[in-house]
Amino acid sequence: MVRPRRFARPAIAIEAAALAILLVVSARPARGQAWVPPAGSGSVTFAFQAIDNTGHRLDDGSLIPDGKSTDVGLYVEGEYAMTDRFSVAAGIPYVFAKYRGPGPSLANLPVDSCRCWQSGWQDFGFTARFNLVNGPFALTPSVSYGVPSHAYNYEGEAVVGRRLQEVRVALDAGRRLDAISPKLSVQGRYSYAFVEQVLDVPNNRSNAAFTGAFQFTRRLSARGTLLWQHTHGGLRVPADLGTPELFRQHDRLLRDNNWRLGAGLSYSWSRLDAFASYIEYMGGANTHAGRVFTAGLSWPFGLR
Repeated sequence: MVRPRRFARPAIAIEAAALAILLVVSARPARGQAWVPPAGSGSVTFAFQAIDNTGHRLDDGSLIPDGKSTDVGLYVEGEYAMTDRFSVAAGIPYVFAKYRGPGPSLANLPVDSCRCWQSGWQDFGFTARFNLVNGPFALTPSVSYGVPSHAYNYEGEAVVGRRLQEVRVALDAGRRLDAISPKLSVQGRYSYAFVEQVLDVPNNRSNAAFTGAFQFTRRLSARGTLLWQHTHGGLRVPADLGTPELFRQHDRLLRDNNWRLGAGLSYSWSRLDAFASYIEYMGGANTHAGRVFTAGLSWPFGLR
């Protein structure tokens, strides 16, 4: 089964209101994270992502169809396999963000009220993966570190990120379902993020994803993904915004709980992989409503 290279995701998300870190876990082509590339091989990936935020969900799950914004990210990442089991990756996104309204934003800050594009580099992301089991079944733990590239603005809707450090530990499991069809595989992922604490507000996060993939041909594959996020702590809207300081920090400290559905395609040539995915926000609390489109190209290489 051909396993195209995937778009790795450390800290690519570009939302100011705490949907920032895990949106692109399903934007990766079918090879996924449970299997690692062979020693001496790697890839360079360029990706484009557009996020259409169409409203806000309050703590009770009710939707406010206002406070719309658009985020666009350009992402570059390099990955290299040191051995047949151990690989490292590093990347960073450049982000454009714009508040669309139609009403004023919650904080009514100049960064939003101008209805203009804000842009800048977001967070460096570094990931190390070590494959424990390989073959029809694969099991791979990983550790990722995200750190802001500089002291960018995090207050408002039209900002490039949350400006928080975090360490993520994850476990990926994959199974090729050869007994049913050699073209079918499933993967699961769980990650826990230790997020930098601000104002003594806990803001760690659990994420899970389940993906089913089907290889139509040697080059073309499709996948469907269910994504889930739970924040361990964080601020509820509007119950926990009682002080000016909490209000000022609320965009990056929300108790963002959500679940999403996505689908994607990938196509591989001998020296190039192309991929695209679409994700729809299905529900949640203290989060955004909206949708995400991602597309990109990945160039594999081998040094040995």
